[in-house]
Amino acid sequence: MKNIRAQFPILKQKINGQDLIYFDNAATSQKPQVVINAVSEFYSKYNSNIHRGLNPLVDQATQMYEEARISVAKFINAQSAAEIIFTRNTTESINLVAQSFGRKFLKAGDTVVLSICEHHSNIVPWLQLKEELNINLEFIDLNKSGELDLSEAEKLLNNKKVKLLSIQSASNTLGLTHDIDKLLDLAKKNNVVSLVDAAQSISHQQIDVQKLNCDFLVFSGHKMFGPTGIGVLYGKKDLLNKMPAWQGGGDMIGEVFLDHFTVNDLPHKFEAGTPNIVGAIGLKAAIDFIQDISWKEIKAQEVDLTKYLLTKLSKLDFIKIYGSTNLVNHLPVLAFNIKGVHAHDVADILGEKGIMIRAGQHCTQPLHDYLQIPATARVSLSIYNTKQEVDKLVEELQKIYIKFK
Repeated sequence: MKNIRAQFPILKQKINGQDLIYFDNAATSQKPQVVINAVSEFYSKYNSNIHRGLNPLVDQATQMYEEARISVAKFINAQSAAEIIFTRNTTESINLVAQSFGRKFLKAGDTVVLSICEHHSNIVPWLQLKEELNINLEFIDLNKSGELDLSEAEKLLNNKKVKLLSIQSASNTLGLTHDIDKLLDLAKKNNVVSLVDAAQSISHQQIDVQKLNCDFLVFSGHKMFGPTGIGVLYGKKDLLNKMPAWQGGGDMIGEVFLDHFTVNDLPHKFEAGTPNIVGAIGLKAAIDFIQDISWKEIKAQEVDLTKYLLTKLSKLDFIKIYGSTNLVNHLPVLAFNIKGVHAHDVADILGEKGIMIRAGQHCTQPLHDYLQIPATARVSLSIYNTKQEVDKLVEELQKIYIKFK
């Protein structure tokens, strides 16, 4: 695809007279015109509730929604579209697994293994179950290279009390990609059910759930150029069939009587109420957009840009970069601090110059506590960013250091 950047209308605007430089892609990506058009077209021509009623608008809206499900299934190579559950986001997908799978299959004394890098969304649902069911949580730490300690992971997963591994495929704070193949192999070897949080990697790396052989995989549409409010839970069909419905009403219903009810078949069993129809349709448009570019082009662009950013920042002696800087295992996401300057001040000043970054703990307070730092500044790149934008960032970081020196 030629001129990828031109596909994103928001990037044409100015902030305080400065060209908008958007380096907050780990929080949410910007939306290409084809996604905006898909959302607008649905509301302009096809808006209707799905699966309910016998009229042409219902039929068209239902077809578009289910085509989106098929598109997602193909995108991650699921065996069946019935294994794709639409949710609001990654957070809701993890909570669905915790509340349905967790409550049914976990009991007091069982252990769930996580990593120290996890997003709060992959910690709090399990802490809630810990309070409710008295399960245990164990966390894989980082090694001296700033990567997950696989030897520790092996020891933890060898424990027969471990019933679930719930792990992110890449850190939303440090940008490091975990050896997910190794971790999943260890889980399977020990008959441990696995959940992969792919929220950060979904727009950067091709994912094949059959090759991974994970039991669950979750992600959000808004981090891969799609709309907000649409997420995905992939689950193996046999596991999903064994899990109880989480919420009640709408399409999850089979039949309802005064003293009992039955549930619908997959995937509708887990989609209570009116879903985010247009979100699913926008997600399909985002998937089509990614596939039109090709994963090869995406990887080449992002690796080159990440290497450039790392090289530039590494030359600044007042910059501290956190985590591994090994490009082989890295997304275009970097967490750093300027010596003597709080991350919030860095983000605030850059924002005045039209450069959008993120500052704080990035929903990873336990990781920041582990690293013994209160906050970090985070730069996260995407396929529409440029080396010229990185140069502008470096120039402004130098000015900030001099100002606070």
